[in-house]
Amino acid sequence: MSKMSIDPRRHALNGATMGTRWSALLYRAEGFDSAPIRNALQIAVDEVDAQMSTWKPDSDLMRLNAALVGEWITVPERLMDVLRLSLDIDRTSGGAFDISVGDAVNAWGFGPAAADQNLIREAFTAPRRPAHEVLELDTKGRRVRKRAPVVLDLNGIAKGYGVDRLAETLRSFGIVSGLVGIDGEMRALGLRPDGQPWTIAVEEPDRERRAPHSILALQDAAVATSGDYRHWVVVGNRYLSHTMDPRRGAPLASSPASITVVARTCAEADAWATALMVLGPEAGLILARRLRLDALFLLREGKEVRSQSAGLLFGSEAMPGGARASALPATTDFSSWQPRNSI
Repeated sequence: MSKMSIDPRRHALNGATMGTRWSALLYRAEGFDSAPIRNALQIAVDEVDAQMSTWKPDSDLMRLNAALVGEWITVPERLMDVLRLSLDIDRTSGGAFDISVGDAVNAWGFGPAAADQNLIREAFTAPRRPAHEVLELDTKGRRVRKRAPVVLDLNGIAKGYGVDRLAETLRSFGIVSGLVGIDGEMRALGLRPDGQPWTIAVEEPDRERRAPHSILALQDAAVATSGDYRHWVVVGNRYLSHTMDPRRGAPLASSPASITVVARTCAEADAWATALMVLGPEAGLILARRLRLDALFLLREGKEVRSQSAGLLFGSEAMPGGARASALPATTDFSSWQPRNSI
């Protein structure tokens, strides 16, 4: 048998989801048919979107949002999993990761409709309680009910969970080496065929250009970035991030330029990146270090950007579950680098 017939071939798969694109990179032997895997990956992310989208009026999340206070609503298993994880991180972060900010997200124009000044005023003045105080989960019965009026939004975790579903789908085909992602949320399975970790760029937080700040090398780990430089509103001469302050029902008045979190799952990385953005550089760094989260904070100081880190993000030690991550300064050779958005 010739060498060419046994060398792994690169398969780059992608498709539409959640207003953007999903991607999967894997290497298989010559003649491998990737079509069944691509179809399964599309089905996996379509299921997440159908259950958790705020852009689809008939999604399971929107059905829950429309339910009366006190009414038990049966939800699919995957939505229940995400709600449970969301409330766990909500509690642990002291309410910084709060999925009950859907009214503010919509009011400021980060949902399906344009910004509305009347809705902005309502979001500012509405009584606000964290989701873990107003949402009751019956996990065994897969039922949810609201104890107070609330509009839920899962944009801070749904894409990360979608990435995890991509990874799980690859594993269901017996594939233990690959790289999957949705926007800036990425998850690495195993190592590359050459035995090296998968490399992912962390973007410089620049609104005008796309450039890498550093490079992550990942093995069996996930990464997500939340930043203020891709989606924002301008009020006066100030740029306000799309990330909502749960206490005010409005965009964060100030925040780190970006936060990148490496975790075992992409859903966790996604949610914690948002929570640490809300907490800010001081409280966020304290909590990240106390919880031993792997996090990179990029902070603006005038025209310069400085970094702070927590956990093992810049180390090479193994993380729980066998995951590994290291970070390297950006070099000048990025001919094969694909930009990754923050969300």
